[in-house]
Amino acid sequence: MFRPMTSSTAANQRHEKLYVLAQCVGWGGFTLIYGGLALFIKGMSLAQSCVFIATNICGLLLSHLYRMWIHRRGWKQLSWPALLPRAMAAMLLLAILWTAVTWPLYLLIQSDEPRKLSVAAVFLLSVLNGVWIYATWSLLYFGYNIADRYRRSEVERAQLAATVKESELRALKSQVNPHFIFNALNSLRALIDEDPARARLAVTQLANLLRYSLQSGQLETVPFEDELRIVNDYLALEQVRHEERLRLRLDVAPETLQLPVPPMLLQTLVENAVKYGISARSEGGEIAITSRRTNGELRIQVINPGLLPEATAAVASARPNGSTGVGLRNAAERLRLLFGERAGLQLRAGGTDTVIAEAIIPLMPAKHPPVS
Repeated sequence: MFRPMTSSTAANQRHEKLYVLAQCVGWGGFTLIYGGLALFIKGMSLAQSCVFIATNICGLLLSHLYRMWIHRRGWKQLSWPALLPRAMAAMLLLAILWTAVTWPLYLLIQSDEPRKLSVAAVFLLSVLNGVWIYATWSLLYFGYNIADRYRRSEVERAQLAATVKESELRALKSQVNPHFIFNALNSLRALIDEDPARARLAVTQLANLLRYSLQSGQLETVPFEDELRIVNDYLALEQVRHEERLRLRLDVAPETLQLPVPPMLLQTLVENAVKYGISARSEGGEIAITSRRTNGELRIQVINPGLLPEATAAVASARPNGSTGVGLRNAAERLRLLFGERAGLQLRAGGTDTVIAEAIIPLMPAKHPPVS
């Protein structure tokens, strides 16, 4: 039965191919360079060349067995302090074993030649030579694996951060969306007995709100024009309760209509303005929505009548510990997650008896098509 290849299996195959290539290039290159120098400088004979090649083949096989031991003992997962003494002991043992295995071949080619050094000295030099060769092999092997492990941990960390970000966005959306649905349903309930024709229109507007909420919940950004259209439906429903007490003024720059904003951002600001600027005042008032594109930023302002309490008089920053309520805190947090630290949501006094909620959004290409 066919089984699809997983990313882990593919990565293991790539590592195996790279290991085989590195072994061939490393030991082959060492044999050619070192043997070539010995051949031209010392005039190494054919028999000595064959012994030298056979010796390096033994070294290659021992390094492969060393790798198998590393895998079996899990040395690649060890830290440097734990790995270093093990690797040093393994290098010395491999060098001794390599010398012992190839020692008969050395004695064979040196049997008829006068010895300048004692047998013990030659054996010791051979061991030292093996130690530095396996030290170089170990440094390259463990260095690559540590670098690869670090790279994979960075990829996993980035994937985890993206997952956390997506989870946070979904959680914040789920907290924002029910607010406007609840208010819209209350408005519709008040309208049904008074004006059936207008109630039917309100049902259509409510349907638009619900459809937009469901569709935009899957998106990170929507065009600002879509937010304006839905806010008009929302305010039409709110005007059923407030009638002439609720007035709307729009001052929207045309170049801002297609710029991306988080879904339900404007509705959250307008809902806050209705709740604290209109409902709380017997005479009602005007809600003004303005948008401008300046200095590489989209600035959206919602202005409503009212006084800003001293506890929240400075700034409702893009941090969840602000004191502006759940809706505005979540809107500020969504701005920060989507657009970075340059984005923010400010709540401030706007002069005589007015409050300004301003969203600051760094300009970026829209990620999603508009919600129709």
